[in-house]
Amino acid sequence: MESNLPDYELEDQRALTEPEQVKALAHPMRTTILGLLHERAASVTELSTALDRPKSTVAHHVNVLVDAGLLKVVRTRRVRAIEESFYGRTARSFHVADTSPSGRRLPVDFNDFEVAARESQPAYAEGELWGFIRHARISPERKREFWRRMSALVQEFDALPREGDLVHGFAVGIYPIADYPQLPESRTSTAEPGP
Repeated sequence: MESNLPDYELEDQRALTEPEQVKALAHPMRTTILGLLHERAASVTELSTALDRPKSTVAHHVNVLVDAGLLKVVRTRRVRAIEESFYGRTARSFHVADTSPSGRRLPVDFNDFEVAARESQPAYAEGELWGFIRHARISPERKREFWRRMSALVQEFDALPREGDLVHGFAVGIYPIADYPQLPESRTSTAEPGP
C-alpha cells in the first residue's frame, strides 16, 4: 500500500543493533514522539505543544532519539534569526535484532502489550475495545510466517492517511506460552465408538 505519509523520505524498516537504540525506545514519551512523526516531520516546538510538555523536556527526548539513530533532521526553516529544525523518523518501523554486531545480546525491547493494555483501559470501559486472542501449537517456521504477515499489516496501518479526530491503537503479536495446557496425543486408532 503506497502512502505519502509521512512528508519526508525514510527507510521502510531498520534493525536496532545496539543496546542504546533499544534503551531509547523504553521511555513512553519517546515512543509517542516516534508515533507522532509517522504523520509528518515536526519541530521541538510542535512536539512540545502536542505533548503538553516543556520544550526542554521534549528536546532532551528528541536528542536521545537522534543519538540512537531513530530520528534525524529532515529539513530546517529560518524563524526570525533562529534556524528551526524539523525531525523525522529514520524508518517506518524498527525491530530489535537478536544480537549486536559484536555478538552481545541486546536488552529486551519494551513491552508493546503493556503499553496497549494501559492505553486501552478507557476504550474497554466504554465498550470500544475490539480484539482477539487465540492459542495454537505451531512450528517455528509457521511462527516466522505469521510474524512476516503481522509486520506487513502493521506497515499498512502505519501508512494509512490521517483522518478523523480520534487516534486508534493497533496491537498485534505472537508469543510462546510454556505452561499452557495441551491435550495428549490422540489415540484415534484405538478409540472405541461412542454410544
